[in-house]
Amino acid sequence: MLSARSIFQEIVDSDDAYQLFCSIAASGERQGGWENARIAALVPESMRRLAPKITRHGADEDKHGRIFGALLKKRRLDPVPVPPETDYTMLLEKRGIGLAHDKLRRDEPLTEEDIVVYLAHSRVTEQRAADQMVMLVKHFGDHPEVGRAIRMISADEDNHLAYCHEELLRLAAAGHGRRIQQVLWESALNEIAVHRDVSLAVMGHMGRLLRWPKAKSAALAAGVHGMYAYERIGGWRRMVTLAMPERRGALDGPPTPAPAV
Repeated sequence: MLSARSIFQEIVDSDDAYQLFCSIAASGERQGGWENARIAALVPESMRRLAPKITRHGADEDKHGRIFGALLKKRRLDPVPVPPETDYTMLLEKRGIGLAHDKLRRDEPLTEEDIVVYLAHSRVTEQRAADQMVMLVKHFGDHPEVGRAIRMISADEDNHLAYCHEELLRLAAAGHGRRIQQVLWESALNEIAVHRDVSLAVMGHMGRLLRWPKAKSAALAAGVHGMYAYERIGGWRRMVTLAMPERRGALDGPPTPAPAV
């Protein structure tokens, strides 16, 4: 029977597949860490109160990258190059979602509009990350090799999502509501397409490494397309709603240290 649990178990059980999975995850987290660090450094004076939270967000992402690196090291595996078709962050940028890396490399202050775009984009992508980690915790939260790391990353992603909700609601109350909704909708509709494409690419690589029969690969691809159809019809709406989180100030204070894995 095909299930998220069985597929991930196959990946964990194979050094080659696990090596690629952790390499892709570590690369994405490191990119997120760099982006947030640059945004924190370039926040406009009118929004400087956000800088410590953005810095904390970036530190968490860097920590996640180190965690995936440590999982590889524990198995005595080296990181492998990330296939470009699996690079979620860069594929989003190519669609014009989020802040362009060229802009972040300049030493020019960002605008309030840039921060609105950053937070709205983050609200969408952090929803995806939180959902995926909830699924992994459900099936592998007690796994002796990866369980502790998954639980910590999941808790961090929940905090990131709460922070995005809280800060976007504050900005909406300050008069940015219409722009926030526009960016949320654009980001969500583009994100679900990128997530589909990346999922298909990752499954293609995993299928070759794990030598899946064509029927299994086809069934998994059909599942990815089915999820995209559901999200395109209306599932994307979960990514654009805003509600004040139960936990306020989720990114106040320093990041928690990475666990020993």
